[in-house]
Amino acid sequence: MTQPSGTGPVPPNPQHPGGAGNPPAYGELYRGDSGSWRLPAAITAAGIPVGLLWWLLAPGGLNLLSGNPSLASGTNAEGWLPRDLVLAGLFLLAGCVTGFLLNGNRTGAPMPGTVLSAVIGGALGAVIAWQSGVLAGQWWGPNEDTAANASIAFSLRAFAVLAIWPAAVAIAVFVANLISLLGKPPEQDS
Repeated sequence: MTQPSGTGPVPPNPQHPGGAGNPPAYGELYRGDSGSWRLPAAITAAGIPVGLLWWLLAPGGLNLLSGNPSLASGTNAEGWLPRDLVLAGLFLLAGCVTGFLLNGNRTGAPMPGTVLSAVIGGALGAVIAWQSGVLAGQWWGPNEDTAANASIAFSLRAFAVLAIWPAAVAIAVFVANLISLLGKPPEQDS
């Protein structure tokens, strides 16, 4: 058996116990420097400010986006769809930002495990945002009589909106990678 050319044997790597040239374990390859749990945890935690922003902007909450006083109360059914659409827009924005930040300035595409954990974080973040907005409505909103319809209280009527954030993450990663591929000069065969 021959040794590689160089000055001698491979020195031990202090970050990987066990001696010279031991490869890192699978978890270390997946985790990298930042830890595999940090990315989805950060995305999930972003659901709290998104939910509070939903309550601030949407009809039935503080209604800062439209400012229409007739939509301020949950008793007006015309405010229910815009309330869901505000959350959908916030999820779309959060998913696009997440997806484009994943791609960053890298020369290649993010690892599939990274994209999957970001999509899972987006799904959990969407649920956290929904519940944060509903909780903000219960704490700081007016007490509404929901006997006629549960949607009078600050709530989400279209639960399919929750799929927008993780879907936007996946689509944004795809688009960012497609754009980076289109911007590369074509490789020439020798």
